[in-house]
Amino acid sequence: MPRPSDRPFENWEKGAAIGAVGGAVLGAVAYKRDRTKGAVIGAVGGGLAGGAVGAYMDSQKRDLEKNLAKEIQSGQARVEKMPNQIVRITMTSQTAFDTNSTAIKPGFHSTLDKLADVVVRYGKTTLTVVGHTDNVGSDQYNQDLSQRRALSVAQYFESKRVNALRLATAGKGESEPIASNASEGGRQANRRVEIYVEPVVQG
Repeated sequence: MPRPSDRPFENWEKGAAIGAVGGAVLGAVAYKRDRTKGAVIGAVGGGLAGGAVGAYMDSQKRDLEKNLAKEIQSGQARVEKMPNQIVRITMTSQTAFDTNSTAIKPGFHSTLDKLADVVVRYGKTTLTVVGHTDNVGSDQYNQDLSQRRALSVAQYFESKRVNALRLATAGKGESEPIASNASEGGRQANRRVEIYVEPVVQG
């Protein structure tokens, strides 16, 4: 079973606009407006010094957990620290979207507002929104659906004052399940949106 990527982008220091997810080129990427390292550092008002990165990301993770405490307790969201100081937020798609829809449910706006509140305050990071589906339907349909859902979330963040240069999207369709698609519970787990919050580092 494919494993989700711990680092959806190549290192910013390589100066690449958009990198790779698990070795595969990102599909239908949006928000790639001159996302070289220099452009991103300029957009966030300067990168973090190496020694400050860990404390900055740990503090951001605590604030995310505080803001999303209700969603975490109900199983609708999960916040994890990943390698390379990345924080990953995972949210269930059925909470965010109706079946076959890319329109964010009105009831999910409050969750995204809580997220946006934190990431606006911690501006020295980039956000990669990655959509995932189960295996019901064709590969192409699921790929397109996951991409469009990720784009909907990124657009919502931009409407909440998150700088567009900090945002990127990718759709993974059904290619990275975290559970078996043989049961409804597994399919439900696989229908998700992940947000990777990555520090922008100087040098």
